Amino acid sequence: MPLDLKSRFTVVLVRPEHPENIGLVARNMKNTGFEKLRIVDVDCLDQKSYKTAVHAKDVLNAAQIYKKLEEAIADLNLVFATTSKRRKNFTMISLKEAVEKMFRYPKATRIGLLFGCERSGLTSEELMHSNFRFVLPQATKQPSYNLASAVLLTLYAISNRAPLKRLNIEQEQPLLRKKQEECIEIILNKLEDRGFIHTTNKQHVTEMIYDVFGRIAMTERDRRFLLALFSKGTKE
Repeated sequence: MPLDLKSRFTVVLVRPEHPENIGLVARNMKNTGFEKLRIVDVDCLDQKSYKTAVHAKDVLNAAQIYKKLEEAIADLNLVFATTSKRRKNFTMISLKEAVEKMFRYPKATRIGLLFGCERSGLTSEELMHSNFRFVLPQATKQPSYNLASAVLLTLYAISNRAPLKRLNIEQEQPLLRKKQEECIEIILNKLEDRGFIHTTNKQHVTEMIYDVFGRIAMTERDRRFLLALFSKGTKE
């Protein structure tokens, strides 16, 4: 049976600093028809979160807490991350483009929506755990959106997206994000063994590799091809 919006999409909050915002996020999720919430790097849910949740306490009660981001997204197929800042080594798309992409994959595709902390957003290292990065439309660069507002804008755009007509060629369902990242790490290790990656360019190349291979939304066929390709000519 196809997954509906409630089970298909998961909101992932990374290092949220204000418990009130977590409650407001839960409230916004309830209002737009979403229920799966994961929170990274918080000890526990504060009573302040429940105070602002207002009729969305069930979302908070079902929320899952993780110590590490990679654990929070391991069982998802695609991860879309929000950022208000342009990043040198990452390709950025608009919210509209992001939503279009989400609906081009099979309905069974599990999609994560990644949001960073209120003060600094997502780090470059955290962005590497996503397939696509998108920016929210706004009239001015500052001030950036409040965390709960950013979540609401994103979920509203998704919930109001009319289903695409069935395409003759539908995108294949991507691998779980854990398996995508395992493949990317193997490729990075092989490039480092060959001397392509070295001390002076490691961060730059690593971020670009994650960006490029993230955007292909790696399938099992892609994984087999890439591993075979990068295994050729490996130094003994």
